Amino acid sequence: MPPAVSVIIPNYNGLAVLPACLEALRQQRFRDFETILVDDGSQDGSPAWVRAHYPEVRVVALPRNCGLAAAVNRGIALAQGSLVALLNNDTEADPEWLAALVAAAGSHPEVASFASKVRLFDRRQILHSAGDLYGTDGIPRNRGVWEEDRGQYDDQAEVFGPCGAAALYRRELLTELTTGPGPFDERLFMYLEDVDLAWRAQLRGHRCRFVPQAVVYHRLSATAGGPLASYYVGRNTLLVLVKDMPGPLLRRNFGRIVRAQLRIAREAWAGRGGSAGRARLRGMLAGLALVPLWWPARWQVQSTRTVALEELAGRLTAV
Repeated sequence: MPPAVSVIIPNYNGLAVLPACLEALRQQRFRDFETILVDDGSQDGSPAWVRAHYPEVRVVALPRNCGLAAAVNRGIALAQGSLVALLNNDTEADPEWLAALVAAAGSHPEVASFASKVRLFDRRQILHSAGDLYGTDGIPRNRGVWEEDRGQYDDQAEVFGPCGAAALYRRELLTELTTGPGPFDERLFMYLEDVDLAWRAQLRGHRCRFVPQAVVYHRLSATAGGPLASYYVGRNTLLVLVKDMPGPLLRRNFGRIVRAQLRIAREAWAGRGGSAGRARLRGMLAGLALVPLWWPARWQVQSTRTVALEELAGRLTAV
């Protein structure tokens, strides 16, 4: 009998962080799950280490680094569960994490995806995400980021999408959103692939619910951070915007979008953020250069929209 949940962990040179992640999965109260670790071309021996110390984990080793989106797609293709959870390798899940997500999925069969409460690993009462939001200025946001968790988000509110560091999806949604190798757009490589998926789900009328009892502690960017992360965030913010926001909403919010991008570019040009800021500016320029090549993807995505524009507008966060 297949497991109820498949937990997919993308890994790249994560030997230092994997023990906390995998040990936390061993401590989960909900037990009907499989764990698939997709190694994305690591050179630190982590696949062999996982096989030796966590034999219950299925390890899939890719021959080269293909990017987080491709690694997750490979895991989804092999998953047997009707629910699919994504979990970053630099996280530590509370023992009630999976139980809370599965309970929410059972209580809300009309909802297609579920967001965890993500707190910082080293400051455990500080929030990193209480679900993802998407601003009218074209900038994705983490709800509650950097706030002390005082229970202010402890309602199961609807959010734009789940943070991919700790998310639960129904298999039907992932199947519906699959184009090419899988549901995640591998051209994004890494960063904002979860925002792109959330947009495509929203365009088809699918909702996401935040589950405050599903707590995960996250070491931010332990695997790929700094300038590398900033480059892909700068590039992919533009590509997701071009691909996914309907034309009338783009035109309505064009001034806000341009002002937001100019503000980020000015700050980077002025040296704020150091090398990471400069990398983000390079990513923005790379994104602009790629825009013409992404028009076919835009046409494909926008042709799937089933939700009225005003309903979509109401799901964006006004800024």
